Amino acid sequence: MEVKPFKAYRYDDKVVGDVGTCISPPYDVISQQQDQLYSQNEYNIVRVIKGKIESSDNGDNNQYTRAAEYLNKWIAEGALKQDADDSIYGYVQDFDIAGNHFQRLTFIALAKLEEFGPPGPVRPHEKVLAKPMQDRLNLKRATMARFGLVFMLYEDPQKTADGIIKQAMNAEPLVDFMDDQDVRHRLYAITDTKSIEAVTRMMEDKTCIIADGHHRYTTGLNFSKELNTPESKYQMLAFTNSCQDGLVVLATHRLVMNLDGFGMDKLLDDLREKFEVVEFSFDNDSKSKASARGKMLDLMKSEHDKDTNTFGVYGGAGAFYVAVLKDKGSMDSIVPDMSPAWRELDVAVLHKLILEQILGIDEEKQTQGGYLQYVKDTPNAIDDSIADVEAGRMQVAFFMNPIKMQQLKKVTDVGERMPQKSTYFYPKLFTGLTINKL
Repeated sequence: MEVKPFKAYRYDDKVVGDVGTCISPPYDVISQQQDQLYSQNEYNIVRVIKGKIESSDNGDNNQYTRAAEYLNKWIAEGALKQDADDSIYGYVQDFDIAGNHFQRLTFIALAKLEEFGPPGPVRPHEKVLAKPMQDRLNLKRATMARFGLVFMLYEDPQKTADGIIKQAMNAEPLVDFMDDQDVRHRLYAITDTKSIEAVTRMMEDKTCIIADGHHRYTTGLNFSKELNTPESKYQMLAFTNSCQDGLVVLATHRLVMNLDGFGMDKLLDDLREKFEVVEFSFDNDSKSKASARGKMLDLMKSEHDKDTNTFGVYGGAGAFYVAVLKDKGSMDSIVPDMSPAWRELDVAVLHKLILEQILGIDEEKQTQGGYLQYVKDTPNAIDDSIADVEAGRMQVAFFMNPIKMQQLKKVTDVGERMPQKSTYFYPKLFTGLTINKL
C-alpha cells in the first residue's frame, strides 16, 4: 500500500491551552459526551466532527456549514497550525485491561485510496450503512478536510515502524493526555528522511484490513471520485501492526428488546435444538449470583479456547446460561454461499441461528433498529447489561467472546464482511490529533 508523509494541522497549546481538552473520541461513539466535550474547550474538535443540530437549521446554515466556519476561524486565529515539515506521526496509546498493561503503537500517514479487495490491498471486514456515509460526505464537502482516523491493520513480523516509533518516543511528545477511560495518548512527529523511507518501503507490499472506520474510508473513496484531483486520492489513515501485543480486540455484546410474545422458557427450548445449554442458577443473595456469573464467563472462555461457537445468555429468572453449538455444520444450509470461515464466526452463528431463526430479527429489522442494542465490552458492560434485563429495559442479553485475529484475516482474505459490530478494537483512536486539509 502506498503511504507518504504530510504536513498536518495541529492544535497550538499557546492558543488553545491544554491540547488534550481539544481532542475527542471518534464521531460515531459520541452521544452523551457531546455537551461535555463542548464545555471542555471552545476549540474542541467535536464542534466540527459532530456539531449540534439546531431547530433553525437549513441548507445554508447547519452543522456542516458551522463545522467549516469553526475550522476556518481556528486556522485564522492560529489555534490550528500546519506543521512545517512533512511527517509521519507516531501515535502511542497506553492502557490497562483486567490488571494487565498494554501499549499500542500506530503511525499516521497519507495513503493512496484503493478500491476494496481482494485482489486490492484494502480489506473491509464489516458492512456499512448509508446514513453515516452521507453524514461524513456532507462534512468533507463543507470543510474540504479529513479529521477522523481510519484504523488499518497490517502485518509486519520485523516490526519496522514499531521500532521507529519507539525511537521517536525518546523526544518530547507533541501531545500527551489521559482520557476519561485512563488511556494515555501521545503523539510524535517522525521527520527524518531515512525513517520515513523505511516505513514507506515496508508498506509497499502490505495488505491492510480496516479495523475501524469503514464509513470514513468508503466516504473517502466516494469523495475522491467526486473531486477527481491528485490530492483527493490520498486520505489520512492510521496503521497498526497486527504483530504486536498492544493490539487488543474485545467483544461486542447484544441486547434484545421490543419483541412481541417473547418468553425466556421458549427461547431456551428453541436453543436446545441446536445448542447444548448449560444452566448456572443462583439464589437471591449477591454472592450466589456473582458465582453463577463467574461460572458462565469461565465456561465461555474455555469453550472459546477450543474454537467452539459459544454464547452467554441472561434473561433474568435466577439463572445464567451458556449455549454451545452442537454441530458447526448447522450453518451450511443456512448460508451456503458464505465461506467456512464466515460460517464459523460466533457473530454469524448468533445472527443467523438465534436472532433470525429463533427470534425473528432478520437483517431488515437489524438495519432498521429498535430490536438490538450493541454493548462494547467495557469493564461494566456485563453488569450494566444484567441490570438492563432485570429492570425490564431489555428482554435478554447475549454475551459474546471476542473475534480472533486469524478469523478476521480468513474472512477478509476471501472478500467477505462480518455482521455489524463484530469487533471492538480497544482503545479507540481519538480525533483531532492530526488534521489533513485539502
